[in-house]
Amino acid sequence: MKHNWRKRGRKQLKLYFDLIFSNGLKINALQAIPFWIASLLVGLVAFGYARLFSSSENLLQHILHWHSWMIFIMAPAGFLLAVLIAKIFAPNAKGSGIPQVMAAIELSTAKNDHKISKLLSLRIIVTKIASSLMMVLGGGAIGREGPTIQIAGSIFRIVNKWIPASWPKLSRQSFILTGAAAGLAAAFNTPLGGVVFAMEELSKIHLRFFRTALFSAVIIAGLTAQALLGPYLYLGYPDVKGPSFSIFLGVIVTAIVAGLLGSLMCKAILRIMKWKRSFSGTKVFIFILFAALLIALLAFFFNDEILGSGKDLMNEALFTNQKSGSWHTVALRIIGPIIAFNTGAAGGVFAPSLAAGASVGSLVSDLFHFAGANANIIILSGMVGFLTGVTRTPFTSAILVLEMTDRHSVIFHLMLAALVSNIASMIIDKHSFYEQLKNEYVEDALLPDKTVIQTNTEEKKTEQEHEG
Repeated sequence: MKHNWRKRGRKQLKLYFDLIFSNGLKINALQAIPFWIASLLVGLVAFGYARLFSSSENLLQHILHWHSWMIFIMAPAGFLLAVLIAKIFAPNAKGSGIPQVMAAIELSTAKNDHKISKLLSLRIIVTKIASSLMMVLGGGAIGREGPTIQIAGSIFRIVNKWIPASWPKLSRQSFILTGAAAGLAAAFNTPLGGVVFAMEELSKIHLRFFRTALFSAVIIAGLTAQALLGPYLYLGYPDVKGPSFSIFLGVIVTAIVAGLLGSLMCKAILRIMKWKRSFSGTKVFIFILFAALLIALLAFFFNDEILGSGKDLMNEALFTNQKSGSWHTVALRIIGPIIAFNTGAAGGVFAPSLAAGASVGSLVSDLFHFAGANANIIILSGMVGFLTGVTRTPFTSAILVLEMTDRHSVIFHLMLAALVSNIASMIIDKHSFYEQLKNEYVEDALLPDKTVIQTNTEEKKTEQEHEG
């Protein structure tokens, strides 16, 4: 009796063991492998894209150092090519890429798969890279971080489609969201920023259902890019030692100004986009040429800091003695993204927003006569404040700038700037820039297919003719 009880107990234990350590591990592994493969691909593509983007910026600078008047050739040619590439091959590759990913997450159900393919696909990846490279070569004030997020979302969606039907089912929504987080982590080398961005901006579902996949994807994509680019910081190690207590007043003022200006920039972009919707083909062509020539004129006669992502401006403000800012630099760093984003080419506003925020911080630090470490804290606060005004994700903005600089001693300064700027920006608009653009992509995707409508109309006409 006792022997039978022990035998039955061993069988029960073996059953539990097989259940937990065999079938359970197998399912977990099968679910994890696609995430790992996609994350590795994201890291590789993000590395290649970063190198190409940097090379394009450097090439433009070399050309302009050779002859500054070449901007009048480079800007129109670059803008036109960038817009044509996007318009011909993948219209939804235009702009940042973050609203497209947000729309894809919202549409991620089985019946909407063909609609998601218009937002995330291999065609999108190639078009996004080509269009943004042409844009930055023409001097467009764009960044690669938003595009990297759409590229990463596309890679994850492609890998998800390759998963055999016999494998354990995976949520398409969580797959796209994880890809976006991995893309941001690889673009900025900010793993925490990627996770926080997924939670604060993208996620409408409970992260506990796929948190392991999210963390592993961010780590793998980030480590892959880091292995190729080196253990770099996006902005290095600015001096922030020994700040004075009076710095908090400067942080608050900077956050208010930066948050308002960030929100105003987005408002201007959306207003011009709305105005442009009535344009025909010829008017669009004229607008692109006008935008390119305006950028060229401002760069040639006023200040060439309007060109590109603005990373050099951030480095100069944080790592040189040239910390004093000017109102026209702030104006140019705001005008640049407004013009570039409305051309219809690919390119993000993440890096340009950080550059605009740095220029705001430089201006405020000059007005308050801050220098050294105090000035750097104000500049970093401006970056957090402006980005928060654009994205309305205060925690993400603070964590991103914190990870870019590895300055944990000023975390409270940056979080205060994020909180204040988020409140200030609501005076201009209660909704985030990406949220409003996302709604447009969702509405466009849900519109009946024009081909289907045309086919149905032709069938009705044929039936009426037969009846007649």
